[in-house]
Amino acid sequence: MGYFNELRKEFDLLIAWLDVKKEEGADVLPLEKRIREAMAKLRGEAEKLPIDPEMDRREPVGLEDIKALRPRGPRTMPLDLSDEALQDRLLGAWLGRAAGCVLGIPCEGMSKSAIKQSADALGCKYPLEDYWPLDPRPHNSHNRHYGLTPRKFFLKPNMSFVGTDDDLTYTLLGLLILEEYGLDFTAEDVGKAWLKYLPMACTAEHVALENLKKGLKPPKTALTDNPYWEWIGADIRSDPWGYAAPGLPEKAAEMAYRDASVSHIKNGTYGEMFFSAAIAAAFVVDDPIEAIRIGLTEIPAECRTAKAVRETLRWCASDRSWDKTTDRILKKYEGMSMAHTINNAALTVAGLYYGRGDFGKTIALTVMGGVDTDCTGATAGSIMGAILGAKRLPAKWRDPLGGYAETYMKGKRRFRHMDVAKRFLRIAREARGRWGGAAGTVLSGRDWRRAGG
Repeated sequence: MGYFNELRKEFDLLIAWLDVKKEEGADVLPLEKRIREAMAKLRGEAEKLPIDPEMDRREPVGLEDIKALRPRGPRTMPLDLSDEALQDRLLGAWLGRAAGCVLGIPCEGMSKSAIKQSADALGCKYPLEDYWPLDPRPHNSHNRHYGLTPRKFFLKPNMSFVGTDDDLTYTLLGLLILEEYGLDFTAEDVGKAWLKYLPMACTAEHVALENLKKGLKPPKTALTDNPYWEWIGADIRSDPWGYAAPGLPEKAAEMAYRDASVSHIKNGTYGEMFFSAAIAAAFVVDDPIEAIRIGLTEIPAECRTAKAVRETLRWCASDRSWDKTTDRILKKYEGMSMAHTINNAALTVAGLYYGRGDFGKTIALTVMGGVDTDCTGATAGSIMGAILGAKRLPAKWRDPLGGYAETYMKGKRRFRHMDVAKRFLRIAREARGRWGGAAGTVLSGRDWRRAGG
């Protein structure tokens, strides 16, 4: 990873020279043209570079090929919850996701050390014990391109609702997809929903949305001019499929696959499948790490995402120190994009492990690891919220979220929290009625280790 950091530095230095020479009156246009031509040629060559055949075998693209490389898992799990109890767990998952996301938004993209320094400078307790009272990164541009929800509304003194963020918008978009196209929605249906509701998107989703506007269909929307296909954009779309299929990790992963295929392949897709399955399992088990181990049984056992998660769990078990484990993760993935699936998945798992079932501690530790903090905090909060339910979420994390969330979707700007839970409940009961027949079993810890978890 350090090699690519050096390349970035060299490129930044070249641009800096062009800037200074332009300011001094030099004609930089001929050199700019040569750089653009060279970059276009090199991009084409980079896209065609052959990949490691063994890695290609371990990391397939097709769903059936992915399934063939999974460890043994429960696939279908018993769910003994009344409608009232399941609705509370669904509300807990949604509010947990919102809480982790809102905690992470002010420090998104900050390093672990910078977060600590900001907490100290602002007089916050560290480890964090509440939402940010002041902005640790006041010059960050979050949400400026949405034109919605100024940053100050993600700070504790100003909070009264959940503001716009892609990590939450995609969860609600998933709900609309399920309602409009049903449990058997296709990747093309996802594309139709994106064109209908999304005014903009970022990284892989931006590429896919532009490809959809050009008339391309999935999976070409993910494969065309898209170097971001293993970034975290699919990962943050995991939740609606887990909510729709509680106790059905295989079905949650299948829905995640169809959703991800619009914009991602390989580890980008595996990240969404993994967390969707883990969230589905969290409605049945009472241990977030058991849910994580179940999530691992729905992706290829030897893919990079699965290896990173298993390695993180081993480090957690041996280190017994959140600080040491997160330092290991950050060192190993130094130079990887802050928006990549793998480094963020590892930090999320570490937060869940060291949170030890405490909601506030879990989302705080996850966010304090740094990198893409609104994404990691949201996922950790969703898993813990599914386990605990809304009634058991601490009031200091739940109450500031108010009664509704806003989105930037066209024509769908406001969602009441309770309505979200009720609507997912209807879908979840349909899914359980269709696929939840055979009770299934939850494997023991020893079985999970044999399964590769």
